[in-house]
Formats: sequence, C-alpha cells, structure tokens
Amino acid sequence: MFKIVLATKNLNKKREIEEIIRLKDIYPVKSPPRRGAAKPLFNGVRFLSLADYPSFPEIEEDGKDFRENAIKKALATANFTQELALADDSGLEVEVLKGEPGIHSARFAGEKKDDRANIKKLLELLKGVPQEKRQAKFRCVIALAKPGRVIKVAEGVCKGFITFEPKGNFGFGYDPVFFLPSYNKTFAELDPQIKNQISHRAKAIEKINQSLQNIKLALRNAK
Repeated sequence: MFKIVLATKNLNKKREIEEIIRLKDIYPVKSPPRRGAAKPLFNGVRFLSLADYPSFPEIEEDGKDFRENAIKKALATANFTQELALADDSGLEVEVLKGEPGIHSARFAGEKKDDRANIKKLLELLKGVPQEKRQAKFRCVIALAKPGRVIKVAEGVCKGFITFEPKGNFGFGYDPVFFLPSYNKTFAELDPQIKNQISHRAKAIEKINQSLQNIKLALRNAK
C-alpha cells in the first residue's frame, strides 16, 4: 500500500488536499481520460494525517515564512512516520494590512485556531476600508519529503478581495470572506470541486504532481 502522510491534524485541510491530488491524477492534462485509459495512479493510495499518529510531537511553526514552515513540517513528519510526507503551510495576505495575517493566519485571533474569531478580527481591522482597497491573496507552499530529504517545494497564489461579511457554507478558514471577482463568489460559495481546481493549494499541488506520479510509478515498477 502506497501511503502519503499529510502533515496536519486539520481534517478539513486533509480532505481538501486529498481531493485535489485525486483530481489532478484523474485529469492530469485538465481533460477527462479517453476510453481505455490507464487507471489513475492514486486510486491505490492511502492518505493519512497526523491525527493517525497520536504520539506525534507538536511542531513549532517558527519559520520566517510559509516555505520554512512547510519544509520543517514535511521533514519532521517523514522522519517520524518513515513514510512519504506532504506538508502545506498557507495563509491569507491582505494588502492594506501589509501582508497580515500571513503565517499567523490560523492563530490570528488566538491560539485556539478559531475560524470565526479570525474572520471577526479581520473584518474589524478592515472596518471602513473601501472595496477597491481590500485586495488580498491566499498563498500556499507545499513541501514533499521522504525520511531525511526534501523532494520538492512549490508555491501557489490565488488573488481576490475581502468581503464586508461572510458568505457561503463551503470550505473553511477565511473562505467565507475571500471573494473572487471572476466567479462573483467567495470561496465558501463556490462548488468545492471548482475551488479545488483554482485555489492556491491546487496551484501548488499542480507543481508537485509530477513528483508524486514519478514516486508512485517507481514503487509500482519495483514490485
């Protein structure tokens, strides 16, 4: 069994990463496979998370940026589990707030990682700021590692605006207040399958997809 351990205890993030990876695998060239095409490689993959390893020690995310944190989490997870590990470090950067909350996105309103509290604090800080000055971007850095070595690091960015109030019931984190003009919807209003094709996380995973494919093929051929 081919395993990928996702370096997170956030089950919403685990579910989204897993769905993106499977989507990229099924549609590797952004079009449905033709009749008779080979089965997607990741049908036989078991995705795990740090929730499956109760004794895993807490990782201090003390990097100066998303890249440092992603690499640290990927290596720590790979070394502990002795499996292939994939770490995501991502967050929201608001232009008028000089890039905040940035790497502090999950704990913006405190250590409890409360999505509603984070959104409330963000909207309070932006009170009175007009729509045209509420530009923001989601940034994601993905690190893929095996025990002792980083294999690949990639970054994805998705640009939008911060709304004046939360809208939508899908997604998690800041999705209800992140507005995409091209769709006239927030991330939380978008169908999850559409979000998983265009998001910052999807763009980063797209860049490491070939590395994942190569590893799976090498393991398959070695049997």
